[in-house]
Amino acid sequence: MVRPSKKLKKIFLIVGITGVVYAGFKYLLPLVVPFLAAYIVALGLKPSAHWLHRRLRIRFHGREWRLPVGVIGGAELLVVTAVLGALAYWGLWKLCREAALLSERLPDWIAALDVWLTGRCHSMEEFLSLRPGCLVQLARELLSGLRGSLKQATMPFLMENSMAVLEWAVQFMVVSVLFFLAAILSLEEMEDLKRRRDSSIFWREYAMIGERLATAGRAYLKTQGMALILTILVCMAGLWLLGNPYYIMLGIVIGILDALPVLGTGTIFIPWAVFAAAGGRWGQAAGLAAIYVVCYFLREFMEARIMGNEIGLTPLESLTAIYVGWQLFGFLGFILGPIGLILIEDLVEAAERSWTGRDGPAAREE
Repeated sequence: MVRPSKKLKKIFLIVGITGVVYAGFKYLLPLVVPFLAAYIVALGLKPSAHWLHRRLRIRFHGREWRLPVGVIGGAELLVVTAVLGALAYWGLWKLCREAALLSERLPDWIAALDVWLTGRCHSMEEFLSLRPGCLVQLARELLSGLRGSLKQATMPFLMENSMAVLEWAVQFMVVSVLFFLAAILSLEEMEDLKRRRDSSIFWREYAMIGERLATAGRAYLKTQGMALILTILVCMAGLWLLGNPYYIMLGIVIGILDALPVLGTGTIFIPWAVFAAAGGRWGQAAGLAAIYVVCYFLREFMEARIMGNEIGLTPLESLTAIYVGWQLFGFLGFILGPIGLILIEDLVEAAERSWTGRDGPAAREE
């Protein structure tokens, strides 16, 4: 029987490892995400929890007791959660206040829109020599029908999805409790987990995957932070040049929207530019479109460049991995794509070294 060539063996190796990595991301990762996140949080809490564990002592009946590390870490996690919850509550309160102010001005904007539409309809009637008022009546009938259709579609949607929302809320609570317990237990058993990892036959793979996940996480946070700051500055500068008096507040809001999943600068700038163009303000529309284009390509460049440099990929490889990851895993693919490519390269290289029994470039050149 003819033995497969080295090239064919490497092709099978790459295909097999790629399939394993894809299956792991697709089916295994969603199951372990709460525990992985809990372990990462436990790593962050470990220094302060151990410091307090060494210094906090309770004396009772002549005996000295130390608080368990898990209890201290759990208390710290509760404090951090309470602070973040208070900040979220304050943010929602501010958002509700802004919504109330917006609702007060909404009737004026609707009236202005009605005047604008009526004027455009009259202009079209004169241009097409139509009966006066026919287009206005048609537009109002269309808007009335649209409002009725929205009402009819909204109620069944709410009724059908109310149970789904309730189920999601219960699932979120269960996952939150599991996350909290897993973080406490990870603090308690961290040294034992490290000993098991180091004594396992897969310790090299564990170390490689852990190092890559940590590197990719740092690169992702660095990319998102720098992109957020630069997007806010670009939006502020662009809106200031356009003469907008609220350029600071709008720049911050648009920058935060750009960092959120699904949303982006286009959520604000594209409709704004369309309305400006419809109102005949072509200069403002062009300026808004230019700001959107700059912010869009700025984020794309930074995600490819910074993540590529931090993780070890070229900008083209990083951009390709981000796009493939997005197509396979949705929004999470922006970080899973580069991590997956790096893991595939490292695992293929490790497998080749184990087969040849050598290390370094000589093993890779064969």
